[in-house]
Amino acid sequence: MSKAYTDHLGRPVVAVTGMGVITSLGQGLEDNWAALSGGVSGIHKITRFPTEGLSTRISGTVDFIELPAENAVERSYAMARETTLEALAQAGLSGDFSGPLFLAAPPIEPEWSARFELADRSPPSERPGDAYNRFLAAMRQKADPVFHEAVLFGSISERLADRFGTRGLPVTLSTACASGATAIQLGVEAIRQGRTDRALTVATDGSVSAEALIRFSLLSALSTQNDPPEKASKPFTKDRDGFVIAEGAATLVLESLEAAIARGARVYGILKGCGEKADLFHRTRSSPDGGPAIATIRAALEDAGIDETGIGYINAHGTSTPENDKMEYLSMSSVFGERLPTIPVSSNKSMIGHTLTAAGAVEAVFSLQTMLTGTLPPTINYQNPDPAIVLDVVPNVKRSQQVTAVLSNSFGFGGQNASLVMTAEPA
Repeated sequence: MSKAYTDHLGRPVVAVTGMGVITSLGQGLEDNWAALSGGVSGIHKITRFPTEGLSTRISGTVDFIELPAENAVERSYAMARETTLEALAQAGLSGDFSGPLFLAAPPIEPEWSARFELADRSPPSERPGDAYNRFLAAMRQKADPVFHEAVLFGSISERLADRFGTRGLPVTLSTACASGATAIQLGVEAIRQGRTDRALTVATDGSVSAEALIRFSLLSALSTQNDPPEKASKPFTKDRDGFVIAEGAATLVLESLEAAIARGARVYGILKGCGEKADLFHRTRSSPDGGPAIATIRAALEDAGIDETGIGYINAHGTSTPENDKMEYLSMSSVFGERLPTIPVSSNKSMIGHTLTAAGAVEAVFSLQTMLTGTLPPTINYQNPDPAIVLDVVPNVKRSQQVTAVLSNSFGFGGQNASLVMTAEPA
């Protein structure tokens, strides 16, 4: 293989040849980028289900896609399908994809309303604690294909594989808020290892429900600043009080640079480096010393073959939670040192909220778009800076600035940390 198509370790260079995205800002890359770079928020009051009595009543739900049934599996599949259609069209690919599929999908359960409906038609209880057997008996008596599909989040990848003709067993993964970045990393590794010339990497999350809000609220993770909704997510500010839960999806078509050039494809950027480290400090909280996050960023830079001076922009995880923003700042300052205040660092979550499973892929798309357009998206709602976090967050208004290397961070619950380094297309 020509050196023009291999990296510093002799591995195939991995190119991005297609992208698709959906968030609460809209459907498609063009509409999303126009809104995001324009500082528009997609956060709104929840109308999908009653919110009376809930401490958080806002979200970045995606409510504009038609579904055959209102449940998280159908919503997550529909968004994944639409972003994949967009990405493949941009890549100029049709017919069977003929490469592996790596999908990040939320580990969702049936919503309470569906469980109550099933309980209502279940036989009477014979002994305490036999709800599971009662549910099985009800399903045997009368099949419910809609409910059955709603409990199989693994079926999302199977349906995508059938629809787009991917090769081999589709992989469904869930690494909390790092899932989207992990899916991309698996695609990159498959190409680097010579197992394929192309990979389809998809991340989707349509799991906002009353139960999800309650669970995250019990962790004190969600913002309770409900009015006005668009002002609630305020990363790196002194008055941040939690993240805003949201939905979305993104698809990236990855190809070896050699294969992409050979078929005349347009290259939108290069997946230069991937880093991942586990954090065993706590099941939800990140290690306060930032050690695993620091190691993750350094691993991504090392994998990319560049040092900290090569990064021109950071797409932060930037959740707007008190502890996570503090930890991310510590990790970035430990890696970039005195240079950090001169590096633009913005958080897409100030506008789209936290898309959970999809976040790493959604923000990878926006990172690539930053390089393609020479536009740095802002961090909105930055009115009251946290004096303990000294960053150039591109406050409130976009900035024209050409960058050629971007770091994108995804630090998730359960100690799942992933960072990606993306660069502009090589000359």
